[in-house]
Amino acid sequence: MAFGETADETLRMSLFNAMPPGRRTEWPARVGWLVLTLLCLGVAAYSARYLLDPPRTPAQALGNPLGVPWLVIHVAGAVTALVVGSVQFLPRLRHSARPPHRWTGRAYVVGCLVGGAAGLVLAPGSFAGPIASVGFGALAVTWIGVTVLGWRAAVQGRFADHRRWMIRSWALTLAAVTLRLYLPLVMILDLPFLPWYRAISFLAWVPNLIAAEFWLRRTASKGEVR
Repeated sequence: MAFGETADETLRMSLFNAMPPGRRTEWPARVGWLVLTLLCLGVAAYSARYLLDPPRTPAQALGNPLGVPWLVIHVAGAVTALVVGSVQFLPRLRHSARPPHRWTGRAYVVGCLVGGAAGLVLAPGSFAGPIASVGFGALAVTWIGVTVLGWRAAVQGRFADHRRWMIRSWALTLAAVTLRLYLPLVMILDLPFLPWYRAISFLAWVPNLIAAEFWLRRTASKGEVR
């Protein structure tokens, strides 16, 4: 995601030089991207119900006393980040220096910042108590922080750093997906909901961030850029 009026040729050459000759996205990666994109769009569509029929009372806003209107603002930002990010991180678009990459990047950053800021407001009102408040609050702060660092790196022309920070940001955006994978699993396994929901306030994003760091280190050691 490039921002500002950075010269197209500079960005194009930077990305071109970072890519190993003849590299192609193999079919397992294509399938993985397709599955991930479908999950993101599915979660976005499911969450959009709050935009179509906004909650009018805290009881309708997940029992959060701060839910009106902050839940709607949070959902609007997160849905934007999910939808735009699912396209923005496609390898073909991400390696492009064309204007669509910059504009979708801007939209992604705005979505993350709005969703993160509203999430930070919502966190203290979590129905699951202070543990969940800390978990979701830490997610919001980290999400905002790494996204801002990625944006600054792009503005300054540090595209390798930009790539790394935005991969971390995307991993945190995907907390919306992993959260909704864990919750049905808790119900299917008939686990006690409240303690597990508190655990999920961390499990939804900490493993994502660890996986992103592992992937960045592995690809850096092999000289790969994807």
